[in-house]
Amino acid sequence: MTDTETKKSISFEDFKTEVLNDYKIAVTSRECSLLGRREVLTGKAKFGIFGDGKEVPQLAMAKAFKNGDFRSGYYRDQTFMMAIGQLNIQQFFAGLYGHSDLNHDPMSAGRQMGGHFATHSLDENGNWKNLTLQKNSSSDISPTAGQMPRLLGLAQASKIYRNVTGIENKTNFSINGNEIAWGTIGNASTSEGLFFETINAAGVLQVPMVMSVWDDEYGISVHARYQTTKENISEILKGFQRDENGKGYEIIKVKGWDYPELIAAYEKAAKIARTEHVPVLIHVYQLTQPQGHSTSGSHERYKNADRLAWEAEYDCVAQMKKWMLENNMATTEELDTIEEQIKKEVLEGKKAAWAAYVNPIKEEQKELLAVLNSIAAQSPNKVFIDKYVSELSAIKEPIRKDLLVTARKILRLIVKENGKNILAQWITDYTEKTQPRYSSHLFSQSDKNALNIKEVLPQYNDDAEDADGRMVMRNNFDAIFSKYPEALVFGEDCGNIGDVNQGLEGMQEKYGDFRVCDAGIREATILGQGIGMAMRGLRPIAEIQYLDYLLYAIQIMSDDLATLQYRTAGRQKAPLIIRTRGHRLEGIWHSGSPMGMIINAIRGIHVLVPRNMTKAAGFYNTLLTTDEPALVVECLNGYRLKEKMPSNLGEFKTPLGVVETLKEGKDITLVSYGSTLRIVEQAAKELLEVGIDAEIIDVQSLLPFDINHDIVKSVAKTNRLLVIDEDVPGGASAYILQQIVEEQNAYKHLDSKPETLTAKAHRPSYGTDGDYFSKPSSEDVFEKVYAIMHEAKPNEFPKLY
Repeated sequence: MTDTETKKSISFEDFKTEVLNDYKIAVTSRECSLLGRREVLTGKAKFGIFGDGKEVPQLAMAKAFKNGDFRSGYYRDQTFMMAIGQLNIQQFFAGLYGHSDLNHDPMSAGRQMGGHFATHSLDENGNWKNLTLQKNSSSDISPTAGQMPRLLGLAQASKIYRNVTGIENKTNFSINGNEIAWGTIGNASTSEGLFFETINAAGVLQVPMVMSVWDDEYGISVHARYQTTKENISEILKGFQRDENGKGYEIIKVKGWDYPELIAAYEKAAKIARTEHVPVLIHVYQLTQPQGHSTSGSHERYKNADRLAWEAEYDCVAQMKKWMLENNMATTEELDTIEEQIKKEVLEGKKAAWAAYVNPIKEEQKELLAVLNSIAAQSPNKVFIDKYVSELSAIKEPIRKDLLVTARKILRLIVKENGKNILAQWITDYTEKTQPRYSSHLFSQSDKNALNIKEVLPQYNDDAEDADGRMVMRNNFDAIFSKYPEALVFGEDCGNIGDVNQGLEGMQEKYGDFRVCDAGIREATILGQGIGMAMRGLRPIAEIQYLDYLLYAIQIMSDDLATLQYRTAGRQKAPLIIRTRGHRLEGIWHSGSPMGMIINAIRGIHVLVPRNMTKAAGFYNTLLTTDEPALVVECLNGYRLKEKMPSNLGEFKTPLGVVETLKEGKDITLVSYGSTLRIVEQAAKELLEVGIDAEIIDVQSLLPFDINHDIVKSVAKTNRLLVIDEDVPGGASAYILQQIVEEQNAYKHLDSKPETLTAKAHRPSYGTDGDYFSKPSSEDVFEKVYAIMHEAKPNEFPKLY
């Protein structure tokens, strides 16, 4: 099929050969679905969700899909992946079994359930491959419509590569922006807000995106009449159709069982998107779902007899076979022979995948049994050990959990025996060898890992003057955009006015509106723009205007961006920088600091909380040399505060995971971050006046946190600890306390109870008084510290209240 992509015409015999090849792929995919369901029902696999009923339109999509293109789809697209040569039978079943070896399950090394597809954008060292020489699929996620925001960014990257000068050398990623981003979604999932937000944004941006809606009239058991107005997604999106009065979409509607019409539809869509950079919506309707939604239930429960009969007749594979026979592409006997041969191939592929999965575990089982039998022979607890050994031996198809459960339970029996050390060592070695199969690559393991970047201090000329913090930020962004032609920033009010705090003042005029641009009020797709563009070699900075608004995008950050390196076992990355601002404004909606929620939702993304603009600028400089995503939270009330202007703009770097001691002291360690530090510093001055000498530590980075364990060194000196945070009780302060007391073992050095001082549990009330009575004040800090010292030295520090 690849060989025919660029042919203008082929002979009838060649055409027949191509059609027969397509049919073989469709039948192979269908047989994998049927056999895959049986594997789940027999217990070899945990859950199955398959692409049966969608085979033929996916063949048509694959024909129009070229090297360099990207797919952003959902878990029904197995036929497409087979058609572009990125999924074979054995890999299909390896994914179903959850094989934790990337060589067997290249999609996710068993980290995602079957049906979640990806290609490798990176080599084994985390370096970019040439994406223009391969067909690409971004890694799927399960949340419905969660693939949509990323799709927008994948398409926008082509727009950038076609229109921005200076990045022509990025030939690994684009050839003149000719690449299309292909999206797929089920008709029911078009009900999600992420779908509509992305559709609107793509129409505004005019990006080369082809969006396929697989419409089988159901969302699990719920009919389209409960999902979509008029039960028809293309009907209600008619207003997006481009015309002489305005730009928009090309909308195509095609029956999902009509092989030649599907091919024509996808060829038309590809031509429009690739050459004109116009988005296209293809509504593929009259599709079926022969096995129902998934292995969790039967569709006979919710489809009536007429619907089931219609699905049997209009099954796309059956209709393709009928069309082939009517047009003399093959005889019934030839197709029957093909089908029988494919059944054998799928069965053999399934067996090979299962053997490759289970045989290594069986070898590990034998190794452990030998160790246990040797221990049992010398143990007074032999009878009990033999029982466990017998149970483990009886497991014909073990999993790794079976081995460790047995070994760890037997270890308890022999804790006072000579064999204990042998078994304990086996458990340790086995865990160290096995755990990375399930836990590696939360962050990058390449040489561009953010923790490898060393600090470069800001430098200052002798005559350096004070400037507004926003000027430090603006001038540093100027240096960044000059140094990195692939860097760009976008968000609400980023472009024309240079962001709401003018940290980008004049940047759009200097670098153009493709690199410094405004975006609509649509935080989820702003994040998606960044993810997709970062996956294609650009260095986007996605701005979310305020920290509160980040909640609109937290699902995309959590489910997609934060898990990308992990769920591909290090074979895809999106080094997106998310810029926002927060802390200490007055009112419910623009003063929240939900850091506890954020840091616990987005593990896999660095969370940086600089106290001033120089520190923030240093973080941006650092991150642009790494291959990892990060969130930078600037202090909203710091843009007009004075800072010295560094002379090495774009070069100084703030290290990740490194704390800074702002004031040394001997009586208590005060730990905080961001704007709250100014309150802490004021309180520390007042505490000195009453004889309390506090040490102040700026966390700077919540994820990662104090990698050098410097805070515990402070606690060892002061023997007291207070964490101050403007998040809610139990929010980020609880995380910080856990890191210090538990991870750093600071409890050993404490003479007083470690405490936290936080905001109230409610959102801050409006106005200055609302802020004062809702969030920590310098008086609160003073009195909290004083109370701790009173408990320790009541005579020296009499009770205040």
